[in-house]
Amino acid sequence: MATEITNSAKTIWDGKNMSQEDFMMKDECILLDFDDNIIGHANKYESHIFCPLRPRAKLHRAFSVFLFNSEGKLLLQQRAAEKITFPNVWTNTCCSHPLFGFEDTEVDTREQVADGTVPGVKRAAVRKLQHELGIKPAQLNIDGFKFLTRLHYWAADVVTHGQKAPFGEHEIDYILFIQADVDVNGNPEEVRDHKYVSQEELRDMMDAESGLLWSPWFRIIAERFLSKWWADLNTTLCTDKHVDVSNIHRFDCSQEHMGGAGAAGAWLDMNDASGKGDEWLSDVIANNGLAPPSEDMKPKLVKNETSNTYSLKL
Repeated sequence: MATEITNSAKTIWDGKNMSQEDFMMKDECILLDFDDNIIGHANKYESHIFCPLRPRAKLHRAFSVFLFNSEGKLLLQQRAAEKITFPNVWTNTCCSHPLFGFEDTEVDTREQVADGTVPGVKRAAVRKLQHELGIKPAQLNIDGFKFLTRLHYWAADVVTHGQKAPFGEHEIDYILFIQADVDVNGNPEEVRDHKYVSQEELRDMMDAESGLLWSPWFRIIAERFLSKWWADLNTTLCTDKHVDVSNIHRFDCSQEHMGGAGAAGAWLDMNDASGKGDEWLSDVIANNGLAPPSEDMKPKLVKNETSNTYSLKL
């Protein structure tokens, strides 16, 4: 059993006048074991760097918000070109991370996950909806967020950074639905575009012939879960018919997102029940369920200023 890691800091998050690189250094992701127990924290760089020692980086907690308007249309965003991981892709309304070390805390306890309340994840969602899309917290009822389930996935950002990409995602993603009519004022450093879509319009956008790029996490959710949740939105939001807080759904990414600087391959679809199929999670097990000491990879990053891409110099 992993030791519970508590959040004792008293810092208030402020993203003003910060670059993407600043966020990567400042923001502390919540590190997890295979079963979503909190085992430590690390900055976004170290949480997201794929390398031979950590082929899928460090497993951490995330959330994905799906915001629908009163017409039942889903708000999508296209991530800004300035984003370090998965720039320019279309995705759900907001995708980010609850953080360690802030007040009010975004760190949910085992009990809060088990009972489905997850106030920390919901606070993080409100924070990022304002930061990315300019949606004022007053337009969002935090109790209106419906926590549906968790998705464990990983993906190397080889589309952006090449086959030996040093960046990617490895997350247990908390899926949140909410219905609200909001005013959107996108932050251009975070969001390139946004639009509301119906189910039919989304299908057309996701057609291969559209040429649009999609985030790997959204593609998994859209192909496996979204249609049934969206088909009867009122039931999804107002009942527990589609709520599953007990299980963690696990999927490898599609072939186009495999590889990276650690040459990561298929794993989760092989029904690994322990986490030993991932090098870093194996080290967690060997370290008695806590985040193991590990070499910082940030100093080995090399940035191509012209293309805003990165590589690792090992």
